[in-house]
Amino acid sequence: MFALSDDDLKTRILGCADGPAGFNAEATRRGSRVISFDPLYEFSAEQIRERIAATAEDILGQTKRNVDEFIWDEITSIENLHRVRMAAMDDFLADYDAGRRDGRYVTAAAPALPFESASFDLAVCSHFLFLYSEQLGQQFHEDAIVELCRVADEVRIFPLIALGALPSPYLDSTTAKMRDLNCAVTIERVPYEFQKGGNEMMRIRKQSS
Repeated sequence: MFALSDDDLKTRILGCADGPAGFNAEATRRGSRVISFDPLYEFSAEQIRERIAATAEDILGQTKRNVDEFIWDEITSIENLHRVRMAAMDDFLADYDAGRRDGRYVTAAAPALPFESASFDLAVCSHFLFLYSEQLGQQFHEDAIVELCRVADEVRIFPLIALGALPSPYLDSTTAKMRDLNCAVTIERVPYEFQKGGNEMMRIRKQSS
């Protein structure tokens, strides 16, 4: 979903609002340097495990009600999706305590981040910004993306559709805002699509003054 190259995986990477995902654990095993942040990380592994168990059926039910919004290709069924998601969460939970001790899981919430400017080469944000357009609002999106660009030289955001599989209404305003701040902004097709129409990422890069 982020079109990550081997060279990308050698850089300093920040994961935005990563939640109970397996990316940090898998990337760390491969030798990458990844720090993930999320307010969820204030909780213990057992508390997060209990929260996952408590919400799993509701999330599954939401997917069943919106089954036509997805492409059932590599993931072939709702049951298969559930297994894939739970396996990723189990991978996260197995890594979580060690990752917190190592400083790889940081308790923080956008838009104000506890990192020095230019701490990272690349920040990636999956299924948060733009997806929750209605819930978070335009100002939050702009503030969060400006902050990500403060701490990272490049930002990639996926997908660019809101809940309901419609394009986010903030794409144009965000693009204009970041270009005004002397950033290069491109919309790029990626080789991943699960939500229908969700096959593009926004790439934002700082430019020299």
